[in-house]
Amino acid sequence: MIEMIEGRTILCFASGYDAPPTSKHHVMHLLARRNTVLWVNYHASRAPTARSSDLFYMARKLSQVAGGLFRARRNLHVLTPLVVPLPSSPWARRLNRLLLVAQVRTALASLRRGPLQIWSFTPDVSYALGRFGEERVVYYCVDEFAAFSGYDRKQVQADEADLCRRADLVVTTSLALQAAKLPWNPNTILVPHGVDYDHFRTALCEDLAEPDDLVGIPRPRLGFFGLIRDWVDLEMLSEVARRREDWHFVLIGDSTVDLAVYSGLANMHFLGRKKYADLPAYCKGFDVGLIPFVVNELTAAVNPIKLREYLAAGLPVVSSPLPEVEAYRGQAAVVKTAEEFEAAVTAALRSPPDARRRRSEAMSGETWEGKLEFICRSLADLPAGRKAAAAGVRL
Repeated sequence: MIEMIEGRTILCFASGYDAPPTSKHHVMHLLARRNTVLWVNYHASRAPTARSSDLFYMARKLSQVAGGLFRARRNLHVLTPLVVPLPSSPWARRLNRLLLVAQVRTALASLRRGPLQIWSFTPDVSYALGRFGEERVVYYCVDEFAAFSGYDRKQVQADEADLCRRADLVVTTSLALQAAKLPWNPNTILVPHGVDYDHFRTALCEDLAEPDDLVGIPRPRLGFFGLIRDWVDLEMLSEVARRREDWHFVLIGDSTVDLAVYSGLANMHFLGRKKYADLPAYCKGFDVGLIPFVVNELTAAVNPIKLREYLAAGLPVVSSPLPEVEAYRGQAAVVKTAEEFEAAVTAALRSPPDARRRRSEAMSGETWEGKLEFICRSLADLPAGRKAAAAGVRL
């Protein structure tokens, strides 16, 4: 029997419930099967700019604030609190603490069932600890947040250090993150991302139809899905695209990057954001899955969820030299230059058809259920007082 938390209220601090599914969605959806989840759409970590993408984001958030508490699925409710997105302003931070705690308490008054736990996927909410009578605090760290563009680096580091020290358990998704957080909390465990295996392996089904907007794009198709941000190496992709006009690069996801210069290439296709339910169909239409990230402080700590999703869909993978992808050499080619990228794609395109099924089956033990069970077991093993030594534990 799977060992899971049950009969609790899970207060989840995380950004963007309406964003494409990531670890926080998968984990909270599983927890909502046996608990009541209040997802707080936390959006005060980064100061907005005057860019059109930020203005659209603010307008959407204000609309969500006005919409109030809503039920997203069974046992999972979403609250977008009214806060001031000025993380470097002392007065705004003080005001936000009062606003957020009051709004969350109001929401919990009608939702709370059983003991409460706080699970935070954002690093700057330690001020909320102790305000809700929580029995446990979990900090689920998936990124080196201080390295994000637009974040106040010193403030994020100070806030994150405080959250780590006060948490019962810190969950990290890469070795780099574990090493960075371990000095702040000995109960820092490494849990690499899982995969929605049953969902993505449907890419192997013969009767799964290709999406209409893929049909007109010639093969071979080199595919990517995810956020198109400043960490995606579009320069390298465009360099290869110019040299290999017979290869077609298909990128799925919304973008905050100016794509005009790349859209001018006939073999670079930007299809926008797609529904999560449709991603296996796109994978079926891809010949190679790409993880073309610029390597920097931020991405060196990343464990890309799409790696296991591509593999579960049977795709060969070509990736930038990210430390967490290095562990999958043999299943994923790791490249540093455009020349190495071209050679790796050439080799991937020659892989035998039956290799798709083998890649997919290799991911069958990497499910989100298994990852969450390990986290729940680690949390249950801690003494009531907190801080049992769990350093170095890995799933």
